[in-house]
Amino acid sequence: MNYLAHLHLGGPAPQQLLGSLYGDFVKGSLEGRFEPALEAAIRLHRSIDSYTDSHPLVIAALARFPRERRRYAGIVLDVFFDHCLARHWSDYAEQPLEQFTRRFYQVLLAEPQLPGRLAGIAPFMAADDWLGAYGDFATLEQVFKGIARRLSRPEGMAGVMSELERLYEPLLEDFRAFYPQLQGFAATRRVDGL
Repeated sequence: MNYLAHLHLGGPAPQQLLGSLYGDFVKGSLEGRFEPALEAAIRLHRSIDSYTDSHPLVIAALARFPRERRRYAGIVLDVFFDHCLARHWSDYAEQPLEQFTRRFYQVLLAEPQLPGRLAGIAPFMAADDWLGAYGDFATLEQVFKGIARRLSRPEGMAGVMSELERLYEPLLEDFRAFYPQLQGFAATRRVDGL
């Protein structure tokens, strides 16, 4: 799962929202690095990633990609699933996506000490509404170009949009089958405080 899904699954409180995003920017041990609510949200992010990576529906979705794409298929699928969530948001959330993202950006920009690379990208994320933009399939091309710039082998992302166009419907069905299960998992973990 990518940014939008983690934010949706992590809980509505400011510390939950921040921790849901921090999970992609904070590595290593958490013991005492953050206040407990923020730390719990980062742990939930990590649990969601583990659950997703090992889920049979996700493994089957990854197998749809050509063999030469498999190294990066997980990244591609995470972004595509955020597209599916943004595009079909009202199927999974009561609050409109625009209200959800606006509130999140307010929380994000009010935080004076964002970790690492997040501090540099947060203003752009909010100004360009990265989360809402996922709903437009064409936007994914720019997302993948940005990801490719950070890879040691950026050529591994070449041609990904044409693959996604071809795989769009089956991957959307994979998302629709998987996401409600992931919502249930995340809700249980939030209740348990893990």
